[in-house]
Amino acid sequence: MEVTPPGAAARGEGALMGELSQLVQAAVRSSSWWERHGVDICILGLSFLLLPAGFLCLRSAHATPFLAGIVILGVVHHTLTVKGSHLASHNALTESKAWGKVWAVFFIELCSAFTAEQATYNHVKLHHGYTNIIGLGDSSTWKLPFLNRYVYMFLAPLAVPVITPLVALDLLRSVKWTTALRTVCFMFLGLYSHYWILLHVSGFQSAWSALLCMLVTRSLLAHPYIHVNIFQHIGLPMFAAERKPARIRLMSLGVLNLPRNALLDWAFGHSLISCHVEHHLFPSLSDNMCLKIKPIVSRYLREQRLPYNEDSYASRLRLFLQKYEELMVHAPPITELVGIQ
Repeated sequence: MEVTPPGAAARGEGALMGELSQLVQAAVRSSSWWERHGVDICILGLSFLLLPAGFLCLRSAHATPFLAGIVILGVVHHTLTVKGSHLASHNALTESKAWGKVWAVFFIELCSAFTAEQATYNHVKLHHGYTNIIGLGDSSTWKLPFLNRYVYMFLAPLAVPVITPLVALDLLRSVKWTTALRTVCFMFLGLYSHYWILLHVSGFQSAWSALLCMLVTRSLLAHPYIHVNIFQHIGLPMFAAERKPARIRLMSLGVLNLPRNALLDWAFGHSLISCHVEHHLFPSLSDNMCLKIKPIVSRYLREQRLPYNEDSYASRLRLFLQKYEELMVHAPPITELVGIQ
């Protein structure tokens, strides 16, 4: 049996990536500005317009409108902080690098209480640059091996709003002091504005009740946020840096799509839910464009007999609960598939 040398296989798969890129770029060129950026900007804009309704609902003494306000503010918060920050980190909201920087600071620092520089470096440079490469982009930062499966999967996400700014402050030690000062100012402005509006617009009577409301709304979708981030990479093949396959095979093996979900599609974006494979292959595209090229990518990978991983949320949740020790505590195994046909 003839065995294809690893180098030849890599060159062949590099050509496949080039061919797929041409198909995708043709789709992008034929798309309007509305398709490339407008749809996602509209979703973010509508989310901002819902903020007054959410804060005013919290003034009500009746349970139904009050709970509606919690839900509105929780969904809007995650839309701005997850979808908005994710798109901004990839400069997918605009074709201008200058405006891209502005949006990154706005969504990541003001809305999310995190540092734009470190978020962009860790997500774009490491996670995307070294997807499923052990020690670099292997998603190990999501692991907390000292927690048991039920605490991690169901209780720990509630602490995300508290942990996020604390981690950001720790990361600021590695940036310039001017950048750190800007980040702290925007983080404070975002958090204090939320607190002030709850007291003076929503009518909360005490600081503790306002802070509790902030925690509840900011953690409303924290569970799926944590789950999605681990479901789509951990448990899939991991590679040593010196033995990684060509990009198209690496992404097809190491990334997984979840089914479409109306709530998560809106709040997190298609690129984090049902189009994660497409997003890792073409990270600069907006959520709407990832959805548009999904049929092109899935058909091409299947035609080339490359994996196109898909699984349900419930199935991944069962897997992680059953194999938590293997997936989230112990080091991921190195899978060497280079040259294997």
